[in-house]
Amino acid sequence: MKITDHIKAAQGRTVFSIEVVPPTRGTGIEDLYKHIDPLMEFQPPFIDVTTSREEYVYLEKGGGLMERRTTRMRPGTLGICAAIQHKYKVDTVPHVLCGGFSREETEYLLVDCLYLGIDNIMALRGDARKGEVHFTPSEDGHVLAKDLVGQINDIGRGKYLTDSDRCERETKFCVGVAGYPEKHIEAPSIETDLRRLKEKVDAGADYVVTQMFFDNQKYFDFVQRARAIGITVPIIPGIKPIAIKNHLSMLPKTFKIDLPEALIKEIQKAETNKEVKEIGVEWAIEQCKELKKAGVPVLHFYSMGKSDNIHEIASSLF
Repeated sequence: MKITDHIKAAQGRTVFSIEVVPPTRGTGIEDLYKHIDPLMEFQPPFIDVTTSREEYVYLEKGGGLMERRTTRMRPGTLGICAAIQHKYKVDTVPHVLCGGFSREETEYLLVDCLYLGIDNIMALRGDARKGEVHFTPSEDGHVLAKDLVGQINDIGRGKYLTDSDRCERETKFCVGVAGYPEKHIEAPSIETDLRRLKEKVDAGADYVVTQMFFDNQKYFDFVQRARAIGITVPIIPGIKPIAIKNHLSMLPKTFKIDLPEALIKEIQKAETNKEVKEIGVEWAIEQCKELKKAGVPVLHFYSMGKSDNIHEIASSLF
């Protein structure tokens, strides 16, 4: 079932969803299940599964020589999606990246999604490789997310790279894209970033999920500006509770976001990370209560491999 259909079926009720990260290579999926299991009581209609960009590793070859190889430390996004759908009977949303994939590899991945009965795709450009300053696409890969959205919709219409007649029926994916209430880190302005979002929607995106934010006014202003330039699709807020003191410096640096001064002061007063987690939970609860009152379609939680704080927040809301 498509995300947009889940939103319609809720008839104005805010629903709960989560985003999970594949376990590192060599770690069993049971660890992921332990994280998901406690959250199923809140009946998420869908679960996102992230995809990691490839990175370089250097192997010693002897004689002072090194060999550079490409690896992915968190593989198996589609396999995890299939396992989650089978175990929990919920829809899954694999993240598909421009970075690290050629157009042909993207086509193979999307065909696998069709075989697995996956109706939803989150289309992302992806980050630069670790150790690189700027994003560079793979050979014959997409440069922009809007072009990836176009290919995803082409596959749904039966239009393949080498044969436009292979598909006997339309199988339209429901495509999500990212939105940035405080603008993408590379965008020169909020207005420029909103125009890029409009391009992704015009290319066929069906809904938007925002980057994390900690000031709801940032989200409300973002939605208002998006509507003003003709973006009419659902805009889902992404929520990430602060859990450790280092998040004060790490999150703004990594995601180009501002933290509210009131939240900063409370965390700075905390003496332990346990106290920080409690503050993060309480802040997120108040955020979500206001967002629910405003009628957001979904509260989407970035769980990052942990479920205890998400469970505590959801228990106060659903």
